Order: sequence, then C-alpha cells, then structure tokens
Amino acid sequence: MNSAKFDDGARESLTNCVREIEKTTDAELVLIVRARSGAYRHADYLFGAILAFVGLLLLLFSPVSFHEYWVVIDVVVLFILGSLLSSRSNFLRRLFTTSKFRSEAVRRGAAAMFYEAGIANTNAEMGVLVYLSLLERRLELIADRGILKAVPALEWNQILFELHRAGTDADPEVLSKGLCGLGELLAKHVPATGENPNELPDMPRFELK
Repeated sequence: MNSAKFDDGARESLTNCVREIEKTTDAELVLIVRARSGAYRHADYLFGAILAFVGLLLLLFSPVSFHEYWVVIDVVVLFILGSLLSSRSNFLRRLFTTSKFRSEAVRRGAAAMFYEAGIANTNAEMGVLVYLSLLERRLELIADRGILKAVPALEWNQILFELHRAGTDADPEVLSKGLCGLGELLAKHVPATGENPNELPDMPRFELK
C-alpha cells in the first residue's frame, strides 16, 4: 500500500517542509494527502462478479458430482470474497477502473477540498492546494487568482509538470522535492511581506484510511 510510505517520519518531514515554505511567501499553502478520492464500489463488485463467474464455470464443468445448492452457495461466497479482496487492493481497483474515471475522481476531490478547507476564501486570494490521492497516483495543484496573476504561466506549468510526476510516484520523498520547487517559485514571485496574515493552518492533512 502506498499509504504505508507516509509513516510518522514522512508526515513530520512534509509538515516541516510546508512550514518552511510558508516562511518565505505570502501564499497560503495547504497539503492534503488522501488514500483515495472515490468509493470504488463498482470496481469491487465487478471483480467479485468475475470471480464468481469463473467459479461457476469451474463448478459446471467439474467432473466431480455435487448437490445443486452448492452452486448458489459457492457463487455467492466467491462474489463476497472477491469484493472484499478488491476493497483492500489499490492494484485491483486501478485495474478495474478507467484512467478517465480515476482522473475525474481526483479532480472532483481536489475541487471540493479547495472550498471545504477555506483555501478559496483567503483575503488576498493567495491560497494554493497540493492534493495527492494515492490510489489513483495523481496529484492536483489548484491556486487562487492572486497566485495565478503573480506567477508566470510558463513557470507555473513547469512546476505543475514536476508535481504531477511526484503524484505518479506517490512517494513522500519525491513529493517533498516537488514541494521545495513550488516553494522556491512562490518565494520568487509571491515573497513574504509580513502584511498577509497566516489564515490557514500549516499542518498538512493526511487522510490515509
């Protein structure tokens, strides 16, 4: 599980990274790391149904004779076991969903968090959200208008590309390096002036269950 990489040491390191960035810029940086951005029940049920169907075929063509009611019991049990197995496996959930579905789930989750965490409501419109979803291995970077006006589009797109690579790796060390690059960019174009109060908590949010 990718979430295992985000142990206490990794969380503390990322927390310190965000705090150091906040000292050098007027931007309000919020880091959120989530285990996933959707329920993925359909993937669990699909895998359960496939496992049950395979079990049914094996029973129907088995040379061993058995009572008919075992067919129903075995199919139901295999469906339940398959669904439970998928619910505990990021690999299976990725395998039985499309890249488009996963991407849209992360975009929706990031957009919701941008407003839920109050990032869109800072007085100077200086909010920045770094949202990493581990199951999907995708990172979204959302910035408010004040940031997008201050940072040149070319430089912003470059750091966005680098952070997307960090999302693909879903690794705290790679994420930390990407955040350092983002911090340098923000310090360059939105330096700390002492006039913008710290409106959002510096502590990253880790929702890994």
